[in-house]
Amino acid sequence: MTTVNGLPAHVLLVHAIVVLLPLAALLLVLSALWPAARAKLAGPNAILAVLVVILVPITTDAGEWLERRVASTPAVRTHTELGDTALWVAIPVAILALLVWWRRRESLASQAADTDSSAVATRRRTFLAPASTAVTVVLSVLAVVAAGAAFYDIYRIGDSGAQASWQNQFSATPTPRGAGH
Repeated sequence: MTTVNGLPAHVLLVHAIVVLLPLAALLLVLSALWPAARAKLAGPNAILAVLVVILVPITTDAGEWLERRVASTPAVRTHTELGDTALWVAIPVAILALLVWWRRRESLASQAADTDSSAVATRRRTFLAPASTAVTVVLSVLAVVAAGAAFYDIYRIGDSGAQASWQNQFSATPTPRGAGH
């Protein structure tokens, strides 16, 4: 995908990443730290975080296409280099979102087995210790760190993109308007 309605696809796709990656990171922290949020958000956030991991390479590929069609300035090169780091913050957010969702699933299965006395012989093995406070704390700390890294990286990438696009491209004073404006 190179253009959409005559516009470079990157300038449209980047808005999805700028909104969805921080949203997935925020939902990750909420679902890791708050059991009530986990119950409602863990599944949808796991899907969202995986979608973001899919969208990041599409967006960076569209950005590289655009880079070959604009003047090569230091700001453009900086933005391109920083843009390549987005995947490295999106992947941990997605992995942790999947882990939080999986633990929630295991917790529900474990609770169901505890309430059903005939299910003792068929109890499923759990992999992420859904009742372990230590695992919860580790996942929560990792979620906060991964979310912080995602927010910081997206800020840096977005700022460098704005600098590359808008630096010296506008006047500090308004342009005179005609009588009809």
